[in-house]
Amino acid sequence: MAYKVLIPQEIAHEGVDELLRFGYEVKMGTGTGEEDLIRDVADCDAILLRTAQVTRTVLEAGKKLKIVARHGAGYNNVDIKAAEELGIWVTNAPDSTTNSVAEFVLGAIIAAAKRMFLLHEALRRKDFYFKNSHKGIDLEGKTLGIVGFGRIGSRVAQKAFYGLDMKILAYSPHISEAQAPDYVRKADWDTVFSQSDIVSLHMPLTEESRGCVGEREFGLMKPSAYLINCARGEVVKERELENALRQGQIAGAFLDVLDKEPFDRNSPLLSMDNVVVTPHMASNTEECMKLMAVQAASQIHLVLSGQEPAWPVNHPHIKK
Repeated sequence: MAYKVLIPQEIAHEGVDELLRFGYEVKMGTGTGEEDLIRDVADCDAILLRTAQVTRTVLEAGKKLKIVARHGAGYNNVDIKAAEELGIWVTNAPDSTTNSVAEFVLGAIIAAAKRMFLLHEALRRKDFYFKNSHKGIDLEGKTLGIVGFGRIGSRVAQKAFYGLDMKILAYSPHISEAQAPDYVRKADWDTVFSQSDIVSLHMPLTEESRGCVGEREFGLMKPSAYLINCARGEVVKERELENALRQGQIAGAFLDVLDKEPFDRNSPLLSMDNVVVTPHMASNTEECMKLMAVQAASQIHLVLSGQEPAWPVNHPHIKK
């Protein structure tokens, strides 16, 4: 009898094709709510997961479950502790989003600096000369501060240095000065926020990073500086960001993520002239979606064929 893989949300067909090629049965989910998942997972050996929340209750309902493979780099929507206790592998696809997100961040930096979206809206109002009172800035020679120097942060640094001739400051507790590329200066938290013209956030969401950027950090930033967040909305204290933007503590922000998703339509950030908000789309490219689906499928195949996954994010007590 073939192993069965639950896919709660649609993925690129290449990922499904990969599972079928290995001989697995694919079960498309009936919904993404907890009750839907509990019902759907009962006879499944694996979940190929996008954004649905996999709680302890869902995992406990998966009596045959051996792996939850995340479609992407993040895994905050899985109860990792419960999976570990229940003997279920959780994996991700850590490098699947790197280039797509880094390209998006570079575009966000340029769009914010040149005020493209603001001027586009003015032009739609037929105000051609709005540009005269809302000039952008050049990025050559400016300082980009990167908070979190992992796969995406380091790729953004590379693109900004070689493509835009920017100076790079990086904060990361996980790299030494010797490990950083020659064009990157490792700096402490306060220095990155106080000396950068653009600050781009690239830290994962953990209990330590939740709400780590707020009033204090905005007070350190230059009044001419911009904040870019394409990481996780929860790392920024949104109310304090709103205040900083209103008071002119910083020049503007480009946000691909907010604390609540789908976004609260009443959020002031959606109507502020000095803010651009996009719908968590940095990795939403044809190439990236294909790569995430195929890499997640590959982790399922490894586990269901009796091997250990290449990219585990937990170390479960394996069921005998």
